[in-house]
Amino acid sequence: MALCRSRSLRTRFAAAIAALTLTLAGCESGAGSHSHDGRQSLTVAAVPLTDSAALYLARDRGLFAKEGLDVDIRPVQQSIQALPALLKGQVSVIASANYVTYLQAYEKGTLDLRILAEGVRITPHMMDVLVSKDSGIRTPADLAGKKVAVAVLNNIQSLTLNAILDAEGVGRPVYRQILFPQMGPALERDQVDAVHAVEPFDTAIQDELGARVLLDGGSGPARSLPASGYVTTRDFTQKHAKAAAGFRRAIEAASKIAAEDPGAVRAELPKYTKVTADQAKSIHLPTYPVAADAARLRRLVHLMREQGLLKKEFDPAPLLRS
Repeated sequence: MALCRSRSLRTRFAAAIAALTLTLAGCESGAGSHSHDGRQSLTVAAVPLTDSAALYLARDRGLFAKEGLDVDIRPVQQSIQALPALLKGQVSVIASANYVTYLQAYEKGTLDLRILAEGVRITPHMMDVLVSKDSGIRTPADLAGKKVAVAVLNNIQSLTLNAILDAEGVGRPVYRQILFPQMGPALERDQVDAVHAVEPFDTAIQDELGARVLLDGGSGPARSLPASGYVTTRDFTQKHAKAAAGFRRAIEAASKIAAEDPGAVRAELPKYTKVTADQAKSIHLPTYPVAADAARLRRLVHLMREQGLLKKEFDPAPLLRS
């Protein structure tokens, strides 16, 4: 029975990996093409996480269409994979974009960043540190020096976990970069001691492996912190101001739906992620803000500076303006 369960998990995650490929060959432009009726086409790269729920709601509820936008969503395994395409104009917007990674790119001058809309804020158990059910790791203090999987090194996961562990006065782990779909198999094969998984992978790993929650990744200093957003370039917002404004309105309207009706998110998740309808019922959802909050982003920037992920603090408020 355990063997069948293991094969099922590997098959499922292999399918997820195959499904999460961004195919940009043949794309002429992420924005700027218009149909005969004047509608504008946008290509949006998105990681299939709960972070992206408003994007899919906006599409499926006709909110983009209402703004005169035809939105083509391209799944990716990591939002950073779409950055070259964004810089080339092959992608208009990156959804579920990890703020930490993109704020670093902005500081380095790699990306003239603009944040069209806020994605999600962290809530309890929207991400967890998971260990195998028979693991000898019993407390957060036991993580010191242990191998913990995160999707991208030096991102929101390691930033918040470090902050939580620092607040508890215990040592930090050693991070290993492993894509979300591969975290379950890596934990099962003892390639890492723990995984820091985000929903919906968090719930899926617990269900498939019987993995144990060691630490709530949304607790303490991580709680209510902005985690991701819908990012683009200043060039896009200047050349396509109408489309940028319409995209923002559609996402904020969809976020309002998500905030007021969590059931709408749970119904949407099985359509674009690998979770079942039953799993979607128990997933811990993030907060879907209806408007961006510069003060909360300043808190994130400050935490990044404290941990050496930024050379200096800066005011992110201008990044919220087109």
